[in-house]
Amino acid sequence: MDDEERTIDSIKKEDPMSLADLERRIQILEDIEAIKTLKSRYAQALDGYLKQDIGQLFTEDAVWDLGRRGSFKGRQAIRDFFKKYPAILPFRIHYFVQSDIKVEGQKAEGKWYMWLPASIADGRAVWSAGIEDDKYEKINTTWLVSEMKLTMIMRTPYEEGWHKTKYID
Repeated sequence: MDDEERTIDSIKKEDPMSLADLERRIQILEDIEAIKTLKSRYAQALDGYLKQDIGQLFTEDAVWDLGRRGSFKGRQAIRDFFKKYPAILPFRIHYFVQSDIKVEGQKAEGKWYMWLPASIADGRAVWSAGIEDDKYEKINTTWLVSEMKLTMIMRTPYEEGWHKTKYID
């Protein structure tokens, strides 16, 4: 039987994976892509290139933990912090790469490397890098951030680089 003559029934008999299994696998892949899009929108909103209320990317009770820089609980607290963000980092371009996303039903976890060239409030250019551990929740059909924890690896002056000064504050 050539490929064109194969039917769904013949595939089901030949392949131990059921259509339900295949549908679940496809749903997981679609969920992972939706979470990647969510993270991209988050970066664009952080950097001022997406005119969307950043609070809408988070669940009502979300936690955003910046480690040494503080923690914010709830959509409104996160939204209020981001109103001040342009003064804290007047220039910023967030890159989130090397995603590692695990989906389990309506919940998911993700780990991302963050790379951030930026200018801080005093005008200095800095390089920042860290790891973000995220948790997500699917509300109806939309993935939202329920928890985000940033672990900084470095924040260094552009001119000196991380080999001379790993952290500045």
